[in-house]
Amino acid sequence: MPADRSENEDLEFHTLGDEDNRAIVFIKELTERDRPFLLNHFKALDASDRYLRFGSALTDEAVARYVDSIDFTRDTMFGVFESTLNIVGVGHLSLAQPEALPVLTGCERRESIAEFGVSVLAPARRLNVGTKLFERAVVHCRNRNIDTMYIHCLASNKPMLCIAKKAGMEIHRDHGEVDGYLKLPLGDRDSRRHEAVEEQAATLNYILGCKFKGSIDWLRKLFNPDANGKPKA
Repeated sequence: MPADRSENEDLEFHTLGDEDNRAIVFIKELTERDRPFLLNHFKALDASDRYLRFGSALTDEAVARYVDSIDFTRDTMFGVFESTLNIVGVGHLSLAQPEALPVLTGCERRESIAEFGVSVLAPARRLNVGTKLFERAVVHCRNRNIDTMYIHCLASNKPMLCIAKKAGMEIHRDHGEVDGYLKLPLGDRDSRRHEAVEEQAATLNYILGCKFKGSIDWLRKLFNPDANGKPKA
């Protein structure tokens, strides 16, 4: 189970490279069994971050309902784990009905659209985790013949807008809200290989993290005995 974490506790990440965009962030596709980790992640967001992510500062109870409502057979969730296997970044990719989205002047209506949402805990933002989650989602869409990525966010959501602009999205602002579209090329052999390798690397990193955490927990019990002088159970 994911460990509870205070807002001010430092986080350590499974990354390679330095702290700029050259850092390698391992992004793993999440499954049903990761639901408790997702709940901890979203509950760790403060009120302002929840407002930017969901359009309102959801209560913990509302966050729990959101996490319970995620359908892993329909939506795709991506996560970035730190060293104690808590999730510090989440990308949520959901198929959208084109006819339900705003009709935007100068923006071609597409046949298949996926909406992208992202949330990143503050200590991980220096690693461009949000951008890397978006890039992973783009490759995933291309390999599944989804030809358009879509975002909808508040105009005050500067991190999301920064990601969208860097990706070359067509941005439309209206009454304090933003819609963005990005046309995607079809997937090819390279994109499919790229996604497969990235998922394998993230899975291996996660497995190694589990083994490392298990070893650390065992050592803590060994060297921190209880009052009776026995290792803690």
